[in-house]
Amino acid sequence: MGKQYETVIGLEVHVELATRTKIFCSCSTAFGGAPNTHTCPVCTGMPGSLPVLNKQVVEYAMAVGLALNCEINRYCKFDRKNYFYPDNPQNYQISQLYLPICINGRVEIETAGGRKSVGIHEIHMEEDAGKLVHDDWADCSLVDYNRSGVPLIEIVSEPDMRSADEVIAYLEKLRTTIQYLGASDCKLNEGSMRADVNLSVREVGATEFGTRTEMKNLNSFKAIARAIEGERARQIELLEDGKEVIQETRRWDDNKEYSYAMRSKEDAQDYRYFPDPDLTPVSISDEWIQKIKDRQPEFQAAKALRYKEEFDLPEYDISIITASKKMADIFEKTVALCSKPKKVSNWLMGETMRLLKEKEMEPEDITFTPENLAKLIDLADQGTLNSTVAKEVFEKIFEENINVDKYVAENGLGTVNDEGALREIVEKVIAENPQSVEDYRAGKKKAIGFLVGQTMKAMQGRANPGMVNQILTELLEK
Repeated sequence: MGKQYETVIGLEVHVELATRTKIFCSCSTAFGGAPNTHTCPVCTGMPGSLPVLNKQVVEYAMAVGLALNCEINRYCKFDRKNYFYPDNPQNYQISQLYLPICINGRVEIETAGGRKSVGIHEIHMEEDAGKLVHDDWADCSLVDYNRSGVPLIEIVSEPDMRSADEVIAYLEKLRTTIQYLGASDCKLNEGSMRADVNLSVREVGATEFGTRTEMKNLNSFKAIARAIEGERARQIELLEDGKEVIQETRRWDDNKEYSYAMRSKEDAQDYRYFPDPDLTPVSISDEWIQKIKDRQPEFQAAKALRYKEEFDLPEYDISIITASKKMADIFEKTVALCSKPKKVSNWLMGETMRLLKEKEMEPEDITFTPENLAKLIDLADQGTLNSTVAKEVFEKIFEENINVDKYVAENGLGTVNDEGALREIVEKVIAENPQSVEDYRAGKKKAIGFLVGQTMKAMQGRANPGMVNQILTELLEK
């Protein structure tokens, strides 16, 4: 029997905050933008320029800290972390080492293995670095400072996670909580949420931690799960061969499913941290904390309980809808307009989820309005649109957020409920399909399905199926 190993994982999660301006200057934080256009002397590190702290950054950091059950440090300050790199224009990054804004938090996660509490060591505020763009054609690197000075919080967990499943559950919990707060959109693909994974392995039963490595460049939950499995296997193989794991920073290549060493891991002293002389410490009063507490939204767990009591939806529907703040908002606003919670839930769980998956979109990317969804549900309910046409109209709503009434009228999509007109078509279908009529009368009742289909085809899908069935049955039984 070989040795059994346990994986020990802690995460450092960087979250880009949803402020309109940067942490120490008034430049825009908008994603994209031509290179070096969202810049000024402060965020490009010009000598003599002075930083001024953005109050909204402090409020977002406090809101996230409170939501993650942290203690708020009433007195916190900024430090300079010194390192020389082309994307770091001042040659230091303003961060918080000694007195971070939040400490000692925890979040509850749930996986197939059960419930578990993951500790949060600290949350600190800092500025983002710029971005290096490597141009292979010209064989050079270009630097874009648009992102330099964008406000971040770094959420540092305790090494409490033991598997990729627990890591993903933890990240999903963080993402949902932060999105509910409106503190960030947490889009991994745009880099507004980034996770570095610290991982070590040890023999089951051991009390000492093994040597850890840190993995960077992880921009999707799938990549994070693959990187954890890959690094766990790599470290176990080293130990089995009698070799040592080296403490280092590694970069994960998701295409090759392999990580490679970037640099040996620096310690805090390598960065020569010292208090930033240009920024005054931040004093946080009890009144200010209370103000933030009073503004906290209804989070996912509370919302899920309320949906169960108020709307009596299935647990699964509730978990999917409340997992995204955007989805929950659409659900609540649509229900307020049409008062049909189960039907709203069906459209979100069915067609909306199908189209999101098909188009590889996140719920946050939805553009249609609750008004249009409510209108569609009402028209389908009244029988003005049959289910096939309603789905077609919904696709248009999803893609272009069209005005439903106008679109249905312009394209003549309303269901035909005129009995006289339907009767004519049904008689024609019966005359043209003697074999099916014979089968039906000979006891093959399923043959009516074909005749219904032919009638719907003749009516371009706009007939009321119930009425078609009724007229067919009546004429066939004659």
